[in-house]
Amino acid sequence: MNTQTLNQQQCDACRADAPRVTEQEANELQQQIPDWERVELDGVLQLRRVFRMKDFVEALAFANRVGELAEQQGHHPALLVEYGQVTVRWWTHKIGGLHRNDFIMAARTDQLQQ
Repeated sequence: MNTQTLNQQQCDACRADAPRVTEQEANELQQQIPDWERVELDGVLQLRRVFRMKDFVEALAFANRVGELAEQQGHHPALLVEYGQVTVRWWTHKIGGLHRNDFIMAARTDQLQQ
């Protein structure tokens, strides 16, 4: 396992046969991103966090920073921009669930708010 913190890591290219994280791995990785929750939507396990902002302009700017990060890493989330908040969901589409990359991207997303 990589000894760097999640927010220092880069996403690996993911293939359709890549393994999902195990429950134990997910529990260990989630310790580095405690503000994220694991949710199941349409049978797919995902990471979700709601980021609070002061207004729509700030929320949109944050969503754009997340989008830039996603493009850099080649890994893309679901984003919901609303007045005063942005909901971000990470999961790996190719495997229909959670991969280590999703935890990396969640940690890196946290850094964008700081």
